[in-house]
Amino acid sequence: MARYRGPKTKIARKFGDEIFGYDKYFQRRKYQSGQHGPSKRRKTQSEYAIQLQEKQKAKYTYGLLERQFENTFEKALKKHGVTGVVLLQLLEARLDNTVFRLGLANSRPQARQVVLHKHIEVNGHVVNIPSYSLRPGDVISVREKSKSLDVILGALAGKGKTGNWLEMNTDTLEGRFIQFPDREDIPEKINEQLIVELYSK
Repeated sequence: MARYRGPKTKIARKFGDEIFGYDKYFQRRKYQSGQHGPSKRRKTQSEYAIQLQEKQKAKYTYGLLERQFENTFEKALKKHGVTGVVLLQLLEARLDNTVFRLGLANSRPQARQVVLHKHIEVNGHVVNIPSYSLRPGDVISVREKSKSLDVILGALAGKGKTGNWLEMNTDTLEGRFIQFPDREDIPEKINEQLIVELYSK
């Protein structure tokens, strides 16, 4: 399936945010690319353009394609609660995102690869589907024969604090999805209401 494999700094500059993590090149120029710089660009955007940009930002952040994102939004519509918040909760509950949050990978693309290569188990069973939706109480662990992988150990060495909706035991390389996160606990700078307004048109 197609994935974006182009320059990440270009996308970060497009949205004015380090959506793929720290980027030293983004720090030098935080505006969109172009030979004339930011001063020559149109400063006003239409309402539709702003909403579309926010949806694209969410797609790139979580590594979803258009159809996958639409399907996730449709699931959010059918659930109780504020649609925008539920959408982000469903995105956070993806297996590849949770592997990243637990510190078993340095980035979501790397987490996706770790899952695809069958290094991750959910409730004791190997799951190699990055979009697998976790539920409260699910246990995520590294397969026994994969616990010595440099990519996983290296990611854990540089990991900071895990989200408070997750638990992680670095000794056993086992984590738990406790609950769906509250909106204020999700660190991504995404205005989910704009996405809801876009799909409501």
